[in-house]
Amino acid sequence: MQALTPTILPCYSPADRAVAAAIAAFVERGTDARVFLDEGALSPGEDLAAKAREARMADMAIVLFSRQSMPPRWPRAAWEDALVTEPAADGFRIAFARLDDCAPPPVLKPRFELGGLRTQGLRALKRWVRDPAAPPAAAHSADLEVLGIALADRPGMETVAAAATAREFARLFRQDFDAVLSLEDCSNRTLTALAGDLGSQLGLRLEGDLESNLARLRGFCLPRRLLIVLEGAAPRALVFGGRCSTLASVEAGDARALDEFACAQRAFRSAADWCDVSAAARQGRRLAHEQGRLAEGYELMEEWHAEAEEYSDRAAMDESAREMVWILQTWGRGELAERLDFRRAAACDEQMPLPFE
Repeated sequence: MQALTPTILPCYSPADRAVAAAIAAFVERGTDARVFLDEGALSPGEDLAAKAREARMADMAIVLFSRQSMPPRWPRAAWEDALVTEPAADGFRIAFARLDDCAPPPVLKPRFELGGLRTQGLRALKRWVRDPAAPPAAAHSADLEVLGIALADRPGMETVAAAATAREFARLFRQDFDAVLSLEDCSNRTLTALAGDLGSQLGLRLEGDLESNLARLRGFCLPRRLLIVLEGAAPRALVFGGRCSTLASVEAGDARALDEFACAQRAFRSAADWCDVSAAARQGRRLAHEQGRLAEGYELMEEWHAEAEEYSDRAAMDESAREMVWILQTWGRGELAERLDFRRAAACDEQMPLPFE
């Protein structure tokens, strides 16, 4: 069984150690793999075929061809079993890279051109490590290549003007990340709603308040190679750092399909008829329960309660206040829940008429 952290053994000449170290650093920066750099150097009298057999201790091997690592004459019988037949029979992942103008056997695939530590070759190797079945990278513009270096080849934060640019980058460089997460219309949505949306995309139930939800998101995202796209604004609280990359666009862009909860939030804030407002609030409350998005549910109930006061709708005021009391109790804020429930009872409960003598 493959380890949770995949391991790689590079096979290389000691004379190429500096290049091998740079390749290892690039791969480790962009994947979850661990590279056994020291173990991969050829010992005196050892050749690449023998080292490739030794590499079976790891999950995959990368053979680095150079004028220093290749013998002047290397007949096929000396390398075919170790580099082709045996790995194929055992399902062992092995890749080949050329570091200079040497001439490795052309049948050895996949092969990556890493002479001069070319970005395209390094990125192709990294993508092979992440997913050997990934399709070849599509062509893209120089501007997107600059973003690729800043965000796909290492963790970082960048801002572009157009949402279309951010979306195109996410599409073309998706292979470089564990997942791509997009938050739309950030400037018109609260931080609570954005955090809940992000948690939903990650499959997390964020049942705490905003502060605890942000802490959980940060702890989840920091060690993972994620791309978070923020359209229309860049809330600093959602720029997590660590191994995450963040791409923000100044422009919000055209709205795409939102999840059901976000649609309920939008319907609540855009409805003109009070009955429609209340229906959207109730739908949002139901979804908050089902999806564990209590902070968003509390925020929605606060807004509904305030509007219900303006409409003098005591039933809606009571309904929204009871929901807020329940959420506060769920969060362990009993004293605050009691005060809110007292105010609710004073404003909404039927008062018994006093008897008159």
